[in-house]
Amino acid sequence: MESYTLLKPALMTPRRIVITTHHKPDGDAMGSSLALYHYLLQKGHTVHVITPSDYPYFLHWLPGNAEVVVFTAQQQKAKELVKEAELIFCLDFNNLKRINELGEVIAGSSAPKVLIDHHLEPENFDQFRLWNSKACATAELIYEFITGLGDSPLIDKAIATCLYTGIMTDTGSFRFPSTTAAVHRIIASLIDAGAENSRIHELIYDTSSESRLRFLGYCLSEKLEVLPAYRTGLIAVSREELERFQVTTGDTEGIVNYALSIYNIKFAALIIDRSEVVKLSFRSKGEFPANEIAKKYFEGGGHRNAAGGQSKDALDEVVKKFKSVLEEYKELLNQ
Repeated sequence: MESYTLLKPALMTPRRIVITTHHKPDGDAMGSSLALYHYLLQKGHTVHVITPSDYPYFLHWLPGNAEVVVFTAQQQKAKELVKEAELIFCLDFNNLKRINELGEVIAGSSAPKVLIDHHLEPENFDQFRLWNSKACATAELIYEFITGLGDSPLIDKAIATCLYTGIMTDTGSFRFPSTTAAVHRIIASLIDAGAENSRIHELIYDTSSESRLRFLGYCLSEKLEVLPAYRTGLIAVSREELERFQVTTGDTEGIVNYALSIYNIKFAALIIDRSEVVKLSFRSKGEFPANEIAKKYFEGGGHRNAAGGQSKDALDEVVKKFKSVLEEYKELLNQ
């Protein structure tokens, strides 16, 4: 595995480059990808961002969004771009399984892969790597990538806007423990470079549809279950309820945090029946290992305080299993 700094000579010559990120990209995934996209364009490269799936509408305003190739909608074009690529950047995921069918296409390419990520236990599919599990977001690592190659002056408004979005969303608007003094200094430099913090916040958080707000209200009033003995909050949603509220990509974003915001709650879960699979999203406070539960019981993983998993069992069975697991962690939850 080679350091990303060894790429500097290779990036001095125009190349065909593909950037990809994880399934159902979030603010960090899209912010990181589009920031790198704008940087590499400035360096004279031919660059394409390919996402494995669609992503929330509240990210569509990001600079460069119109040029993104969505694999599920443009498979042939995406496959051709990967085939022609001389370098492939893999951002904000640690395993090719995280990008579904696109992962098979990427794996079949002979182009060198560059992994830039902050998730635990990265798979060894890359030749170059910038990885740090303590980074608050992949966007922080993209900032390090650009500045580490001596290109700080190239961080313009578009790049700054994308990086700010990635860091803001992955730190919960700068409230998570990963938001260090160094992160705030990066944010200050991004604002200096043109990122409009209040506008970005508004575009991300103040553009909900009426149906999304009604769905959120329904989840909190009808679906929220509090388990005081385990200091745990749980919201489970069926596929029928998703259809009832016309839930689209991004509409469930952040809902799990409401359960975690309850006084004396230490662990929270959002469990959703997505038809083909039941998805679980975990959040925790302090030292409680949400990622351990995700990995051990639900084919998942992630960070200590933010993780996810999945199950092919029926929704009620998954909820039952989740509750049974809590007994094993009861002592830790009540510390």
